[in-house]
Amino acid sequence: MKRLRKERGWSQEALADEAGLDRTYISGIERRVKNPTITVVERVASALKCDLGDLLD
Repeated sequence: MKRLRKERGWSQEALADEAGLDRTYISGIERRVKNPTITVVERVASALKCDLGDLLD
């Protein structure tokens, strides 16, 4: 997720806004201290315009 976000030149806040999530939640996912639900992963994938599987590797 972090790699895809950075490739787009987005901050955590920008991704959070696009996905309708809190910036601190995005940070927690990237630091692997939060375990997102599949619904959250779908929202992030949609915001990044990538396949769901791209985030699950």
